[in-house]
Amino acid sequence: MRREIEKKGDNVGLSFYAFFKNKNDNPELLMEAAHWWIMEHKLDHFEKAVKIKQLVLSEH
Repeated sequence: MRREIEKKGDNVGLSFYAFFKNKNDNPELLMEAAHWWIMEHKLDHFEKAVKIKQLVLSEH
């Protein structure tokens, strides 16, 4: 995520799919990420990468 922000700027969009390969080789983790993204935070499909980074950092 940091590379994308550095390369494309603060307005780069991001989807939770960006954290996964194009394979469904870990469906439990994919569903956990989807739940966090959609149910817990009510995020749209694409969000600003800096917003996601701030959310993640605020939880840890």
